[in-house]
Amino acid sequence: MAVYNYADSFSQQLVQKYSRELVSYELTQSNPQVQFLNAQTIKLPVITLSGYKDHNRQGTGFNAGTLANSWEPKKLEHDRDIEFAVDPMDVDETNLALSIANITNQFEEQQAIPEKDSYRFSKLYAQATAYAANGAAIDHTALDATNILSWFDTAMANMDDAGVPEEGRILYLTAAARKLLKNAQGITRTLSVGAAGVIDRTVHSIDDVTLRTVPSARFKTLYTFTDGCVPATTAKQMNTMLVHPSCVVSRDKYSYIQVFTPGHDSRTADKYLYQNRYFTDTFLLQQKAPGIAINADS
Repeated sequence: MAVYNYADSFSQQLVQKYSRELVSYELTQSNPQVQFLNAQTIKLPVITLSGYKDHNRQGTGFNAGTLANSWEPKKLEHDRDIEFAVDPMDVDETNLALSIANITNQFEEQQAIPEKDSYRFSKLYAQATAYAANGAAIDHTALDATNILSWFDTAMANMDDAGVPEEGRILYLTAAARKLLKNAQGITRTLSVGAAGVIDRTVHSIDDVTLRTVPSARFKTLYTFTDGCVPATTAKQMNTMLVHPSCVVSRDKYSYIQVFTPGHDSRTADKYLYQNRYFTDTFLLQQKAPGIAINADS
């Protein structure tokens, strides 16, 4: 049952919680060649080849090699929708607070965007846990100013050793972890005051790794998606996630937002009808699992 707070004489300016844009956007730009066209499941080929052998100049030919292929299947599963029916009189009597434009904007900010981030990060945590034997790193060390730089250096060194590309790595971290990093032991800082007396202490990257701050509510290890998106009772806080986007496939296969004016849907008679659906998923590639390292609470 809908519950509306009707206006007497109030401003139309909305007063909402602060919101953040989609933090995980860069992950959707990786591996553009992977497309889920005309299918719910895609199989990614994995080819294994043998190496060189010594050439025999007196021999009759080349050494025979071996090759094999396997398939890594990925199936999209996160299919979500919602609709709201709004009576025109409720729009009017809430002083347009319940206008379709407001509903659309606030749903994206309060529900859709936070859920996408939460789903993607928690899915990567689950798959990194599953692919630990393949090189994904999960660490539960309690981070502080004395060891956070050591954690970062170790994760970077492991990725270097595994051949993960240096350029393009992203460090997702909570505001608390970012504060630790700014004050970490071992970091040399210079403070520059501009001509206008402006002090800029913003840190955008470290060792050419881009930093992205994630609201802590979107950075849990597990969520329940029964009604919206809420942390599961057993969820732990993730603190940092160092990742190269090339080890991730994240796709929105289908996105639908539609508004029907009164009289266009027999179920809702003279009401406005707002519908929103998206079909998406995020995967860690098993063969590229060394491209992710996570620190989370124990």
